[in-house]
Amino acid sequence: MAKMLKGEVGIVPALDIDSHDQLELVVRETSKREGVAGYKLGLTSVMRFGLKESMRRLRDLTDLPILYDHQKAGPDMPDMATKYTAMCKDAGVDGLILFPVAGPTAVDAFVGKAIHAGIVPVVGGEIPVSDYGVSGGGYMLDDVLDRILARAVAIKANHFVLPAHDVGKITRWSRWIAANVQSSVVLLTGFGALGGSIETSFVAAEACPRRFAIVGRLITGAKVPGDAAARMFEQMQATRALASR
Repeated sequence: MAKMLKGEVGIVPALDIDSHDQLELVVRETSKREGVAGYKLGLTSVMRFGLKESMRRLRDLTDLPILYDHQKAGPDMPDMATKYTAMCKDAGVDGLILFPVAGPTAVDAFVGKAIHAGIVPVVGGEIPVSDYGVSGGGYMLDDVLDRILARAVAIKANHFVLPAHDVGKITRWSRWIAANVQSSVVLLTGFGALGGSIETSFVAAEACPRRFAIVGRLITGAKVPGDAAARMFEQMQATRALASR
């Protein structure tokens, strides 16, 4: 049974770290801190050790939920979903970050196979870079995430990842999710240099009571990662208190 992210709001440190010693330091520093709800495991460790070994090493350090980010798995042939999900299930991951931009059948396959396997699909489709969408000079339709969300919700997804830098989009997507999904969970990503802030993004996403921040270098690059995570959680708590007045 997949573990769920702990709490109503919290921090999910992104372990996109190429040194296992540094990864171990970050996890040991943060795993017992209030507000740390889980971890995002990325390709840097997995390419060095393999997914199963990376998960074994993490499980020696923490029992918090682990979301695996295969650097946005999902833009692939739909029939790869069965193999991919089976390997992730075997490794013991709790959730998969999926960007199924390859089309509706990719959404059905990757999201559907994760749900069937008892793994939480965390569904997204937009990254916080200025030239991602067509209007910014990129290649993706500007409403790509709208389309993906609608399709994913139709097959019972309820965890979503949104870019934190655009409060207008966060507000619109969060309100749509809240209106169409029971027990929804929103994860926000792209803080610091990527343009997002806890204060603005968490207010924008307030339609969804359960919301979390995926945070990388602001925590993993800090002198004391646990203190950095604690400060961000305090910002969340303060933001929630102001919003409830």
